[in-house]
Amino acid sequence: MASPVIITHIDIYRFSIPMEPFTIATGTMDYAQNVFIRVHTDAGFYGVGECSAFPMIVGETQDTCLAVAKDFAKLWKDKDALDIPVRLQQLHDAIAGNGTIKSAFDMALYDIAAKNAGLPLYKFLGGQKRVVESDITIGIGKPEVMAQKAIAFKKSGADILKVKLGKNAVEDVERIKQIREAIGYYLKIRVDANQGWSFDDAVFALQALGKYNIEFCEQPMRTWYDDKLPELMQLSPVKIMADESVYNHHDARKQIESGSCHYVNIKMAKAGGIFEAKQIHDLCAEANIPCMMGGMLESRIALSAKLHFVYSSSNIQFYDMDTCMLGHLVDPCVGGVTYDGYKLNIDDTPGIGADAIEDFLSNCECFSV
Repeated sequence: MASPVIITHIDIYRFSIPMEPFTIATGTMDYAQNVFIRVHTDAGFYGVGECSAFPMIVGETQDTCLAVAKDFAKLWKDKDALDIPVRLQQLHDAIAGNGTIKSAFDMALYDIAAKNAGLPLYKFLGGQKRVVESDITIGIGKPEVMAQKAIAFKKSGADILKVKLGKNAVEDVERIKQIREAIGYYLKIRVDANQGWSFDDAVFALQALGKYNIEFCEQPMRTWYDDKLPELMQLSPVKIMADESVYNHHDARKQIESGSCHYVNIKMAKAGGIFEAKQIHDLCAEANIPCMMGGMLESRIALSAKLHFVYSSSNIQFYDMDTCMLGHLVDPCVGGVTYDGYKLNIDDTPGIGADAIEDFLSNCECFSV
């Protein structure tokens, strides 16, 4: 049994990252509403965590994350950081939901545990490195503008495009038609409706998109139409990936048992971090439902944690890990993930291997608990 590593205090930062406006079916963001934490310990090192609030999807804002983070920090003071299940259960007992801010606290615990073991996080989790190539996302716009972006991404060496849809089913088909005409059929295209379609729109759009060789469609409808997914699965020539329909492993079980999806998108900000993400992953693996590693608008800090998780999760077969490429105007991270084109790599520094740049933090509002 490892000696306890006691939490002494926690620093919480308003970690706003300016970015080019990014539009999906549910809204537009012009900065990443992130929160960064450092969980300090009596062992002489701290753990880092980062989350990215996406209000129109998870219902959390940067301000709610900051408020809840202060409450969480009080709960953990003088407690053992290595007892991860008990620490996380404390958070669940304190407040339901709020998976986004919980994911930052979860991440910091895993960073501490791996540093304490002297291992990079993926080795601590029992994983090994493999080739991980991310897609690159095209936000919603006019069809001809989206087609031009697709051409630019093709020229930059991208092999997989993720195209945001969900505003208007007829226009969405036109968007994909123009993109395919612009780039041909060599590149993979996956689409994400971000809950934007009704059932009838989804049937129309997916049947029309069938001829354009679409890898899969993420979250075609709002979650309150989950009961209609089994019927959509029968009518759609395009495979269906659950995203907002799966926050935790109980959601995954319901989707699998009802025959509602071919694939599941795992995001730390939905699941509440690595601990729950692993349970979703393992449940899907048992059911032969491949997973994708997705994200909100995290910096390379949280992205590094996600790559470690991917290395330790063989059932993650799709990678939507382009959040830092979606127009972040500042990179606040030191160490961490590096990109080789669209392929991701990380070195074997103990823990997550990433941290925030001190100069960037000095301009961030900070709370210490």
